[in-house]
Amino acid sequence: MPPRSVPSERQKRLGAELRRMRNDAGESTEFAARLLGLDRAKISNIESGVRAITPERVRTLASNYGCNDERYTEALVTMATPRPKDWWETYRGQLPAGLLDITELEWHATSLRAGVFLHAPGLLQTDGYVRAVGNAALPPLSEHEIELRVALRLQRQQVLHRPNPIAYTAYIHEAALRIEFGGMKVMRAQLNHLCEMSELSHVEVRVVPFTSGAFPGAGQALFYAEGVVPQLDTVQLDSAHGPGFTHAPAQLDKYCSQLDWMAEASLSPNKSRDFIVALTGTR
Repeated sequence: MPPRSVPSERQKRLGAELRRMRNDAGESTEFAARLLGLDRAKISNIESGVRAITPERVRTLASNYGCNDERYTEALVTMATPRPKDWWETYRGQLPAGLLDITELEWHATSLRAGVFLHAPGLLQTDGYVRAVGNAALPPLSEHEIELRVALRLQRQQVLHRPNPIAYTAYIHEAALRIEFGGMKVMRAQLNHLCEMSELSHVEVRVVPFTSGAFPGAGQALFYAEGVVPQLDTVQLDSAHGPGFTHAPAQLDKYCSQLDWMAEASLSPNKSRDFIVALTGTR
């Protein structure tokens, strides 16, 4: 298979898991190369996500690395299995690759927990709110790119409405509910939308009020995506330079603890809904 010029985050993750599996087995790249009949450079490219690997070769590596976790192996096999072109690929080359990586991560996750401090959660944003956030970007975005981002964001939300919707929990700091992106009318519509979405059985909205006081972390938005097996859990962090992804066990534990703190500090779902409804009356 020819090498990829820019692998997606999911493709890089598959390679990273194969490298982790090899290192845990105490084997070298030379061992993997001899096993698959490839040169060492191609093994390095596979483990960096630059070169694809077939499902059969994933099974061969897992077997010879002594991996006895069948669910984990099959999850990697699924990641290596060629797929029809996914819907978000129509945006490739038009929007930053990181936005498509987030979309792919959401699509394949089994559940999501988000923690936000300054913006409404991405999967619960209205079109007007997305447009207002885009208009606040620096350097300024063109009208065309803003509309592309609005379209992608709204399509991403289908994970909450498809036949097998994802379980989604959003912890929202009160500050995010009070910053008026787009003005009073846009923000009122956004708050009403949060209330409506919180009525869905698989969506939970929890407000962290100002009275909770100090909070852990840097105040950056994060979401924790559970994979089909725990080894494939991923945390995505927002930054001014674009999304960041981490799956190191220590980092997963840290951000999971931060979300657990938000769960403890937040109001119950019903009280959160009442809190948001009360805010709509002040706008």
